[in-house]
Amino acid sequence: MTDARNLQLTRRAFGFGAGALASSTALGLDRARAQPATCVVGTWGGDYQNLLDANIVKPLLEPKGVNVQWDVAAQGPRKNKLIAERRLPRGTLDIACLSDVDMYDISLSGALDTLDESKVPNLKNAVAALRHAYAVPHIYSGMVLVYNPTHAQPKAYADLWDEKYRGKVGLVDLLFTQILIVATVAAGGTPSDFEPGKKKLIELKKLGVRVLPSNEAMAQALQSGEVWITPMWRARCVQWQNAGIPVANVAPAEGAIPILFEFGVPKNAPDKEGAYAFLNASLEPAAQIGFAQKMGYAPTVANAQLPPEQAQKLTFSAAEQVKLVKTDYDYVAKEYQNLKQWWDREFLA
Repeated sequence: MTDARNLQLTRRAFGFGAGALASSTALGLDRARAQPATCVVGTWGGDYQNLLDANIVKPLLEPKGVNVQWDVAAQGPRKNKLIAERRLPRGTLDIACLSDVDMYDISLSGALDTLDESKVPNLKNAVAALRHAYAVPHIYSGMVLVYNPTHAQPKAYADLWDEKYRGKVGLVDLLFTQILIVATVAAGGTPSDFEPGKKKLIELKKLGVRVLPSNEAMAQALQSGEVWITPMWRARCVQWQNAGIPVANVAPAEGAIPILFEFGVPKNAPDKEGAYAFLNASLEPAAQIGFAQKMGYAPTVANAQLPPEQAQKLTFSAAEQVKLVKTDYDYVAKEYQNLKQWWDREFLA
């Protein structure tokens, strides 16, 4: 009899305890949900980070209680971090900002989530040709020839090898992959084999080409007259024009090389709710237009309408779009380390 009562009391106590535990767990989940989301964004810093903050974070995310923290580094260290952390149960990044070439490379490592498009409703407005299953397209442009019209009038990538521009052609070190494509198509090759481009770049080296470490350094060189002509993104040309640097640009006869900057979510992102809020906000028309106006990159969503004059400056005409030289992502991913080694040891040495 006593045992039966004790058993009955134990069952009641267990039922009460389980109910209390369930209630406290639910309460804990509610409290967790009530806490602001924190999204850690791996980016380059500088102007790009400032514009992310001004056009996405402050107007669109902070009012919803999403806090953004920045993890600033170049794309190489950011890629290394994603690869090093991919087997951890919890990583350190919620969003990784990378160019299309680097993002594709990282996607092959298995570090990125396949996007849950239901959590990014604005993705339905993205240009279909710019969409990938592993990343959201943020902004895009194309590599054209940027030049000082007082000293140069180029029409094609091949003009970089003209003797009259000896010592006045500049290249940006960080853009070595695209520069190899420039040299390859100038040599009559295809983006799936850079060997003709390597030989062409050695020729350019003999002509006194100047290799600068960053886009900002190139802007200074164009301003001072140290460089007259460089392969560069059309968006950068617009920025430099707005800053008073005397430059113009032309889509080369061989066809411009497109560049796309994307946002990916690591599989082990610590706050995916914050990550998806960031992705969706990045595709809001107001955010896209803000980037176009300040940074010169074209919107990736069809419902972000630019004024006609601005659209003409930033985008590519139908004729220019037909000639765009598409990057062979598979080739670059497979050969990336070899290409970087050649660039550092053979071309820069």
